[in-house]
Amino acid sequence: MEVLLLCGQERHTKRAFVSFPVFLPRLSLCLCYLLRSSLLLSNMALVNPFLCTTRTSLPLRVSGPPNQVLPRWTLCSQYSFKTSSLRSKQLRCGATADIKADHAVLVGPTSEEERKGDYDWTQEWYPLYLTQNVPEDAPLGLRVFDKQLVLFKDGNGQFRCYEDRCPHRLAKLSEGQLIDGRLECLYHGWQFEGEGKCVKIPQLPADAKIPRAACVKTYEVRDSQGVIWVWMSLKTPPNVSKLPWFENFARPGFQDVSTIHELPYDHSILLENLMDPAHIPISHDRTDWTAKREDAQPLCFEVTERTDRGFAGWWGREKDGSMPNFLRFEAPCVLQNNREIIDKNGEINYFSGLFLCRPTGQGKSMLIVRFGGTKRSPLAKVFPKWYFHQNASKVFEQDMGFLSSQNEILLREKVPTKELYLNLKSSDTWVAEYRKWMDKAGHGMPYHFGHSTISLPKEPAVVEHAPAGLVAGQSASSPTKGGIGTMHAPNFANRYFRHVIHCKGCRTVVKAFEAWKNALSAVAIALTALAILLSGRQWKVLLLASAALCSVGVYACSTAIAMNTTNFIRTHRRL
Repeated sequence: MEVLLLCGQERHTKRAFVSFPVFLPRLSLCLCYLLRSSLLLSNMALVNPFLCTTRTSLPLRVSGPPNQVLPRWTLCSQYSFKTSSLRSKQLRCGATADIKADHAVLVGPTSEEERKGDYDWTQEWYPLYLTQNVPEDAPLGLRVFDKQLVLFKDGNGQFRCYEDRCPHRLAKLSEGQLIDGRLECLYHGWQFEGEGKCVKIPQLPADAKIPRAACVKTYEVRDSQGVIWVWMSLKTPPNVSKLPWFENFARPGFQDVSTIHELPYDHSILLENLMDPAHIPISHDRTDWTAKREDAQPLCFEVTERTDRGFAGWWGREKDGSMPNFLRFEAPCVLQNNREIIDKNGEINYFSGLFLCRPTGQGKSMLIVRFGGTKRSPLAKVFPKWYFHQNASKVFEQDMGFLSSQNEILLREKVPTKELYLNLKSSDTWVAEYRKWMDKAGHGMPYHFGHSTISLPKEPAVVEHAPAGLVAGQSASSPTKGGIGTMHAPNFANRYFRHVIHCKGCRTVVKAFEAWKNALSAVAIALTALAILLSGRQWKVLLLASAALCSVGVYACSTAIAMNTTNFIRTHRRL
């Protein structure tokens, strides 16, 4: 309640201040102070005691070692911090808010000393793809920031990753094909294998040798726990110790549902969204059995670890009085949320939500989501995997409008997030921690938006132009409608392109439902025609009833296809 009052008070103050003539600033300021005091006094009894300045579940940042472990409950008065950035935000709102009162609910600023660190984005492992979804017979074009890569399986079943550029005339190798385990560029037929060596040039004379410069750059890849990872540095050997390993996923009996999604906003905004539990009851109300709008409430956070590679801590709902969830963010783009539950027999069950975010260019990202545990609900065994996949797509579509607009504003305003965000301790602690970590590591990235620092992209965003014309437009909007869908053009506003084309299981399901739909439609038409031709009443009834059942099957197949390929639209925005 105090937060709402303060925000409302600041907006009211600003209007009062602006409405007075410029030549009466002192009189305006006095009236604004009187208005603020009256609002605070009249509503003091409604202030939440948990949000007071004497004690908090998340201490403000302290000066000291980056990996210092912080206590659960800490007096904020033990630490000194700068208030210049917070004051500047309050000046924009009217310059009259009580700074101490705001410190009780807002996340504090970061000191200049902590924005230091040695970081190189290329010396990291990035999640490329789910192993199970990598095509067996075709190359796969992928991106990490502005670097274009091509991933494929060679003749020995080994994963290879090259720069997605033919040394001949710069054509994309991902547009090529695999021949006997070798990657062929379909522009002129040059073929590459192994460590990027060119082994065939059709246009070369028989007595000529292939030039040594006719090779492609290669990147080291690893298949670990069902995910393909790539080491992006061409200068530094791969650091295997940095390759992520997730303990829960290696436990006996652990089962997970893994999905992959391509999203039209920056990976930093995606990570913000994923580490924000406060938005779930509102944005995802009734999406599953747990998210309910009436459960929106203050949250508790405890930061237990801060290093140059990320942060970690516990969180939970304030009314529960405990923090059972453990969140960890680790560079460059790995986020996990773990929980342990002890059943009535004393056995510990482990649950994990793992989010692997890969930056794919300015305003674009790809996400691998893995939810699992050592114990599954009986209901989860009833539903097929594609149902959970489409539900995950629905969740991201519910947030897409917010995050895309957020991406646009950050790029347009060109200022650090402290100038734009109003982060609350009771909901936005992880978001603030992440942006402050970006202050330390962002200088080693192609671009970044930190809490107090930014570095804008040095190169314009790459826009891949799709084929033009009627066929391209129809195939983009209806990509699974028969043959026309094979000529589809990329359209990331469409669920089919964000998920289905990357998921082998969902592609198979959509094709199967399409086949059943066509077959049942044909049978229904044939049964109806036969019922018309026959004269016996009993046969007519039987045939028409069978045709009706086939029509029900057609409807069910159409519904399943729509669930996998149609975007979620909120009820109040439907035409």
